[in-house]
Amino acid sequence: MLTIGELIAQLLDLTPGGRRSPTVDTVKAGDTAQPLRGVVTTCLATVAVIRRAIDLDANLIITHEPTYYSHEDETAWLADDPVYTAKRRLLDEHGLVVWRYHDHIHSLQPDGIVSGLLAQLGWEAYATPGQPWLCILPPTRLDRIVAHLAARTGAAHIRTIGEGQRRCSRVGLAVGAGGGQRQIGMIRSGTLDLLVCGEINEWEVAEYVRDANLLGHALALAVLGHLDSEEAGMAWLAGWLSERYPGLAVTHVPAGSPFSR
Repeated sequence: MLTIGELIAQLLDLTPGGRRSPTVDTVKAGDTAQPLRGVVTTCLATVAVIRRAIDLDANLIITHEPTYYSHEDETAWLADDPVYTAKRRLLDEHGLVVWRYHDHIHSLQPDGIVSGLLAQLGWEAYATPGQPWLCILPPTRLDRIVAHLAARTGAAHIRTIGEGQRRCSRVGLAVGAGGGQRQIGMIRSGTLDLLVCGEINEWEVAEYVRDANLLGHALALAVLGHLDSEEAGMAWLAGWLSERYPGLAVTHVPAGSPFSR
């Protein structure tokens, strides 16, 4: 029977060019020597996702984002925190392993998270070979693209910059939180009409797009939210695991947005 550690090793060995070091793709809780009973994939291992994994009798949660509220999952600063200690106790009491799959899934060729979003949007045919983040759509009004994004991703609060009737064709997908320099670099390298991104620092790419429009450069921005931009990639992983490991119980459990309005 496959152990949790063996599955993790096999996923790491898929990375072109070998395993990355340093990496945040480490075990965050649990004993990986135990036999693998079932897998839950998710963008973020929230308490709700953990409880669902327990209900499913899965003993491995593969999460894309941190479990303990910082990119490096450092926990010393949380040693006496009641939220952290309760979450960790829940994992330990049920023998759950949490493993992060972030750097290595982004290193796949093509990027597994981008592949998942393209499939969710139905935009695979529009993706540029070798640059799947760059989609060449038939010229389409911005408001219609945003409506499509909302319908396909379930994102309830997409924020935009740009006139709704503006037609966009060259669309960039900047999943997650790439940072302003990377996002602006994508705009420049792709000569984009629209950048669709996950998360922003509001004083970076948003202000670049605002200034661009004031200076006569037609440019639009759509901010999906971090989890809504990357959840489809972890759903893609669940499908891939199910095909590669027939008989293994694999379930994708969306983390969902924490925000309401």
